[in-house]
Amino acid sequence: MADRTLVLGGARSGKSIAAERLLADVPDVVYVATGGDDAGSAEWADRVAKHRSRRPASWGLAETIDLVPLLETPGPPLLIDCLTLWLSRTMDALQVWESLGRADVVEQQITRLAGAWSSTPRRVVAVSNDVGSGIVPADPATRLFRDLMGRLNTTISLASTQVLWTIAGRTIPLT
Repeated sequence: MADRTLVLGGARSGKSIAAERLLADVPDVVYVATGGDDAGSAEWADRVAKHRSRRPASWGLAETIDLVPLLETPGPPLLIDCLTLWLSRTMDALQVWESLGRADVVEQQITRLAGAWSSTPRRVVAVSNDVGSGIVPADPATRLFRDLMGRLNTTISLASTQVLWTIAGRTIPLT
């Protein structure tokens, strides 16, 4: 069975750095960036540059939200950063923001992703935001996102061999 690690944490908690450290000694990791292109945003460009500067030059890059084919095929380890952006972009692609009643389509994608995660032949580390510990969002779309994020994190967590939680740069194993 492949090693499947989920690294959870709040915004700027150090979860990406923790995930990168787990694979630091592996020369042929494929870094899977799910954020997409936010052309014209200096803040986004700065975030991307910081992530790139930390990665070894030998690591590959795949910029996609189509994670299932990557998980289903053999190959080098994957570092998926992050599932939160995967969910947001999946909701965009499926036009769920415009029609919240379409949440079941996202649920199907979560189930499909979890199936591929559970059976992947690769070593894989995924980063995800823990968004359910804050206040209840004021609007229905953000509440739906929060709920789906919780479902995604729970589903992937239960199919993982290791789950880590980061807070203030510290990493705590969850058992």
